[in-house]
Amino acid sequence: MRKTQKGKHNIFKYGIIALLVVFLVTGLCLLQIWDEQRSKKPTDDVSDETLFYDGKEYTPNKDVETFLVLGLDKAEGQSKGDSYNNDKQADFLMLFVFDNSKKELSAIHINRDTMANVNVLGVAGDKIDTVQKQIALAHTYGNGKGVSCRNTADAVSDLLLGVRVNHYISLSLDSVTIVNDMVGGVQVEVLEDFTGIDDTLVKGETVTLMGEQALHYVRTRYGLDDNTNSTRMKRQQQYINALYKKLHDCIEKDDDFIVDMSLKLADYIESDRSVTRLQELAEKFDSYEFKGIKNIDGESKMGEKFIEFYPDADSIEGLVVDLFYKEK
Repeated sequence: MRKTQKGKHNIFKYGIIALLVVFLVTGLCLLQIWDEQRSKKPTDDVSDETLFYDGKEYTPNKDVETFLVLGLDKAEGQSKGDSYNNDKQADFLMLFVFDNSKKELSAIHINRDTMANVNVLGVAGDKIDTVQKQIALAHTYGNGKGVSCRNTADAVSDLLLGVRVNHYISLSLDSVTIVNDMVGGVQVEVLEDFTGIDDTLVKGETVTLMGEQALHYVRTRYGLDDNTNSTRMKRQQQYINALYKKLHDCIEKDDDFIVDMSLKLADYIESDRSVTRLQELAEKFDSYEFKGIKNIDGESKMGEKFIEFYPDADSIEGLVVDLFYKEK
């Protein structure tokens, strides 16, 4: 009789433990899903209302898809602060615009010093305020990963009059050399004198950038004759145009190139797209006609401590109409 009671007691005890485990695992899964959904919360869709520009009437182009690429200013592991007080800034911002009906691809290079409306996030990742500051700082709010990327995407969306930023990917500094060397280096004509920073980069000479050389070329700003971000953006665009051609060749020659690259970059990237989905985008990169990189006009001014770029409203409107609308 005692054994029977003891057996029942053990069954009851283990049953309670099993239930607690189930509740614990379920709770952790729900928390993870909640955090992921919060980090992927989409921006509002473009309005269905028509838009009048330069005497013509336009409607939103529903066949447009966007992909935001962020280059963070720190290598993996260099960030300081807790999960909701990170110090990673988006040093590089480029929005790729896919027109799926025309099979065309364009890119908008956004100056990291652009003064924009940036959401201030609380410890739960919820918006508690909005401030105007350099758009690069939008990434410093949030967990340093998906929440911070989506916060930056929201700032980009607001800057571009509410166009939707569908997807994003952020890459840390380490990834530049990995991608660069995977394509066998990138050839450029050096636009500035890097003496004292990287003596292998001599102005006017044509070089194939390898390893840290590539990082110096696309990232260096201070210590050069012209240390404005606008000048650095010219180098970045030159590099991206050359890199695009090398990537295209590598994808053409090797069907597994994107998968291999994704695996090598796994520790250095944050994205709302799986490897399979990234491969689908890569195929569009490969097959769509590249229409080039576009810039937003504006004026750079010295703020209290740092340079601030004030975008021209007409330039933004013209760009948005050109890429996200079609004439009615």
